[in-house]
Amino acid sequence: MERLYTSSPANSVVICIDEMGPLSVRSYPGKELVRGRQEGLAGRARWELQRDRDRKLGGYVFGAFVPATGEALTATYTSRSIVTFLDFLGKVEEWVPKDVGRIYAIMDNLRAHKAYDVLLFDVARPRWEFVFQPKYAAYLNLIEPWWKTLKSLAIKGRFFETWEQIEEAIAKALDYWNGHRHPYVWGRRRRHRAPRGQGVGAMPRMASVDGV
Repeated sequence: MERLYTSSPANSVVICIDEMGPLSVRSYPGKELVRGRQEGLAGRARWELQRDRDRKLGGYVFGAFVPATGEALTATYTSRSIVTFLDFLGKVEEWVPKDVGRIYAIMDNLRAHKAYDVLLFDVARPRWEFVFQPKYAAYLNLIEPWWKTLKSLAIKGRFFETWEQIEEAIAKALDYWNGHRHPYVWGRRRRHRAPRGQGVGAMPRMASVDGV
């Protein structure tokens, strides 16, 4: 899979596809305390407890990410199912330029990703090829670090009262990202490390005697 990222064939595109969620109607922590609009912190806590009991107030964000360019596509749904996943694949098909001859779609092993109707989608579109990442290896899908970027732009440190507000925040964050996007390079970023000091076994420095 690493080779697919770094040396994909000409006239092809590698797209990482995944879902983020569920996202619920609530406050999301940030650097500062998020306050509700009414009744202070206690009122906000009671409001969130009431909303947590209603699972319908939330949904999922489906995403397609091109590591080579950083371009991304998202769509929001109130549920995650085979139907919604097929609908999103149709959006991706329209999103990718027609002159691209091959689409390598990297996905995890979620049951909906391997459903019969999804496999028929692949068969009916010759330029598509599904590449399933190994189990317990989410780091191989480069959309995972991008989800963190999207969360930081869209929902971190904010308070949402409706699912529609979350959808609007995701859409605005996506527009901002695509306007300032950059490629995601495969591999871990090298971190600066301070030079190591001498260990216990280092030879002691002897004080000079009479200039010797």
